[in-house]
Amino acid sequence: QVQLVESGGGLVQAGGSLRLSCAASGRTFSSYVMGWFRQAPGKEREFVAAISRSGGNTYYADSVKGRFTISRDNAKNTVYLQMSSLQPEDTFVYYCAALRGTVVVTARRAYDYWGQGTQVTVSS
Repeated sequence: QVQLVESGGGLVQAGGSLRLSCAASGRTFSSYVMGWFRQAPGKEREFVAAISRSGGNTYYADSVKGRFTISRDNAKNTVYLQMSSLQPEDTFVYYCAALRGTVVVTARRAYDYWGQGTQVTVSS
């Protein structure tokens, strides 16, 4: 089992940047595919980005491609989401998630463990 704790959210002006971090407990972090998702009140949680266990492969939603970068540091048990050129429509609660397996997927239901979320608010 793994516990996930996100940090780094906050209020930023349009055009600004934020870096989210997700720290994982346990000694098997490198055996998990990691993903970032986001959710607005009353809406379904949507895929943002995912990264393979080694970090060699990354996947992005079209809405964030070219602006967001997912990375991981297996020595620190941490996955990151660097967000740039933020816009008001990027205002969500952002969640990190861990998937036991080798294949990177974008489906929310495939992920086994979730953090508590961190709020990102982008003002215009």
